[in-house]
Amino acid sequence: MSSKNKIDQEIIEKIVSLLENIEYGTIQITVHDSQVTQIEKGEKYRFSLKKAIQN
Repeated sequence: MSSKNKIDQEIIEKIVSLLENIEYGTIQITVHDSQVTQIEKGEKYRFSLKKAIQN
């Protein structure tokens, strides 16, 4: 990897933090000209369905 393509430590720390704190969802990293330009986090919350008890 050339010095032009080195990833800033702040970006790496942000990505790691997002990964550590997501349970369900996506993390999308956008790259332009070999540079990370954007990070998006889409988080999902899942709830189990309770079945109605029939008498």
